[in-house]
Amino acid sequence: MRRRLRRHPVVGEWQQLAYWDPLPAARTLTDAVGNGSWAARSRLGVPGPFYAGETDTGLNGPYYLPEHVLSDDGQEFVHRQPGNPRELAGLVEVAHDEPLGGYGWDGDRHWTPAAVRAWWARRAEVRAWIAAELAADRNDPDALRAYAAYLDGGLEAYLRGYLFWLLEGREPGLGEPLPRL
Repeated sequence: MRRRLRRHPVVGEWQQLAYWDPLPAARTLTDAVGNGSWAARSRLGVPGPFYAGETDTGLNGPYYLPEHVLSDDGQEFVHRQPGNPRELAGLVEVAHDEPLGGYGWDGDRHWTPAAVRAWWARRAEVRAWIAAELAADRNDPDALRAYAAYLDGGLEAYLRGYLFWLLEGREPGLGEPLPRL
């Protein structure tokens, strides 16, 4: 499990962040990720600023960055938002290499707390999709198992941090209470 850490200003110890806003760092890498269509995004994509709408069927994302990108019937989607600059750089590179420009990074303008909670409430559909993909031998099986493990541990904490971001417009401080899903 990856850890986003920040040094506590008073105690001086490293503590895990609840949410890291990747967009300022993304803007240092590029001025655009793509022109992804919010309406065309996959129902399987994890809430956050990055998503894939209509993509080509070359599947470069799942090939080069399976820890963040998978595909459903040839359409890519972001199943794990970047949690640090290295992961962000990989996702930005995949997005730039997508010939149709189907990736977007304006998810924060579209996701609402109610929509995030609704996505979380139907995570059993995502789990069923993962099981079907594993049985059909589609996608990288290790990436599918990692996505399933993320659904069971880690994703809830990320989404609670993301909810805080959507509600407060800032990253949560260390130890601040997070909204419930």
